[in-house]
Amino acid sequence: MKNIFTLLIILVGFSAMAQDPIIKKTTTDNDLKLSALPYYNYGKGVGLTSPDSIFQFNIRFRMQNRATYIQNEDEDGAISAEIRRLRLRFDGYVGNPKFIYAIQLSFAPGDVGPAQDGENINIIRDAIVFYRPNKHWSFGFGQTKLPGNRQRVNSSGGLELTDRSINNARFTIDRDFGFQVHNQREEMDKFSYAARGAITTGEGRNSTDKPDNGLAYTGKLELYPLGAFTKDGAFFEGDIKREPKPKFMVSGAYQYNDLARRTGGQLGLDLFEKRDMQTLLLDGMFKYNGWAFMTAYMQRMANDPITVNPDDATDTRFIYTGHGYDYELSYVFPSHYQIIGRFSTQKAHKDIAAIAPDANQYTLGLTKYVWEHAFKAQLEFTYDELNYFDNSSKHNFYVRFQVEIGI
Repeated sequence: MKNIFTLLIILVGFSAMAQDPIIKKTTTDNDLKLSALPYYNYGKGVGLTSPDSIFQFNIRFRMQNRATYIQNEDEDGAISAEIRRLRLRFDGYVGNPKFIYAIQLSFAPGDVGPAQDGENINIIRDAIVFYRPNKHWSFGFGQTKLPGNRQRVNSSGGLELTDRSINNARFTIDRDFGFQVHNQREEMDKFSYAARGAITTGEGRNSTDKPDNGLAYTGKLELYPLGAFTKDGAFFEGDIKREPKPKFMVSGAYQYNDLARRTGGQLGLDLFEKRDMQTLLLDGMFKYNGWAFMTAYMQRMANDPITVNPDDATDTRFIYTGHGYDYELSYVFPSHYQIIGRFSTQKAHKDIAAIAPDANQYTLGLTKYVWEHAFKAQLEFTYDELNYFDNSSKHNFYVRFQVEIGI
């Protein structure tokens, strides 16, 4: 399976190189439909191009400030206030517009994580260079998001709620270092598609662990039966463009991570022993006249997912195997207010059912778009239900207010 996937990536690369590399000049910018770039944007940030057009440099920032009241069962209520995300993005080209770079740095504590002895500080989120021979093909080398589930591929700045779902937190494949190949065929009123593939380390961002021979192999296919969304609407949530015609997308992604070191593949704590894992991600999106509906199925599979500390048999770390569904419906009023509802359900596999609860999450949200997704205020109520193996349960909720601003 791995050898076949590798061969397909190589053949796809040679096929694209053989095509006409000439790009016709247009009035559009050089942005790519790649998750390394802030592919939802209103404007293109602040940039400059050298007089001889040898290089181009754009800079953007994004900030999320939030306050949350949390009430967990059997605990006193608590208030959390934080800068959830503070990021700088840089992109452009050097020497030739066909060679594009994308850099993203994070500075908020929730993005970087706590400092630990012997561990890297995770400031670098994206650092990748792309070769774009024509408008359809892109080849990347470096660190960026993998072609995974729709909600993860979308920037956190393009979400209609303050955060992604519980299933995304459990099953996403996130960022990694390696090679990527993207093929995009888009028409506004015709059948369109995008195919993406990646061969990466499988260890997640900024890993400097001892090298091994285990890699991650990822493939993704997106279909747009009625044509592409307005202004790349598949890359942000909510129908803020009020699609004049119905548009929908279906997609599927699969990853095989050989000899994974961490509980979530690219994310999580280190396992006590390496494990092979597989991840299946399916998505659907529909938008029309202010209405938007999204649904997702996510599943993670691994044999013998529980690992044990060789020095302490009571200390275990495990891969969260199981599956989950997301359903999300929203409507944007002409006044730029939006109401959102989301339901997520998650079920642990029988191998870990004794140590990991099943979960249901219910969320209601209200968003005011001041300047589309670039400047918005969000209010959200979320209720969690956790069901344990011994038939006990816990019920938690939080209320959150968040303001996002960026360019």
